[in-house]
Amino acid sequence: MQDEAALGTVSELWRYPASSLAGERLETISVDVESIDGDRLFGLVDATDNEIARPDREAKWHKVPRIRTRLSPARELEIAIPDGDWLAAPGIESDRAVSAYLGFEASIRPFRRENTASGYSGPLTAERYRKAPIHLLTTASLARLKALHPEGIPDARRFRPNIVVDMAAIEGSFPETEWIGRKLAIGDLLLTISEPCRRCGFTIIAQDGFGNDPGILRNLVRHNAHNLGVYCTVDRPASIEVGDTMRFI
Repeated sequence: MQDEAALGTVSELWRYPASSLAGERLETISVDVESIDGDRLFGLVDATDNEIARPDREAKWHKVPRIRTRLSPARELEIAIPDGDWLAAPGIESDRAVSAYLGFEASIRPFRRENTASGYSGPLTAERYRKAPIHLLTTASLARLKALHPEGIPDARRFRPNIVVDMAAIEGSFPETEWIGRKLAIGDLLLTISEPCRRCGFTIIAQDGFGNDPGILRNLVRHNAHNLGVYCTVDRPASIEVGDTMRFI
């Protein structure tokens, strides 16, 4: 089957080295069958009871998405609280900084020991569920949400996508929600759109540049059955970069 016309181009690429913490925006990502390289390797827990961070459910975690993350060239996690320096994690210093920021004892821990690059021998934490390897979101859907909620700021960071595709707005439509079961090519990467991404309370939480906004989720509940963006499975792994074209297959 021949490729169809281009739907749009990749405008943003993200991975999330630590679940619930701020993502790392990249120019290139490497996508395998199971996940993006470097994505969701660590979790943040309440050190008193080992409860993993759930900003969508508990107010005590609402500041967590403001904590920045990145992977060093040696693939070691580094984190920075607002106005703070980058710190190696997991570690005593990083845990102390995060605990002081949140106001209770907290600790960054890997999901698996092989996720660390420096012989870490501390405790692990249970991995949050993973729906699918890729979360894809279009600017057309963000434009539709903005049209429904003009006073809101539908910043892509609210929704934690891996791939943001810039495409023309379609009046009255969240287009990718209608593509379930279709196949896409992004550069050499081949994907199948498996299911819509059901949104939760994380989407309303304030981050750098925008405030708390219940109207974001309220409009998705009313107008798109709780959904924004789609999950995708990987048919052919590849690296992709900002500017790559997306097409139906």
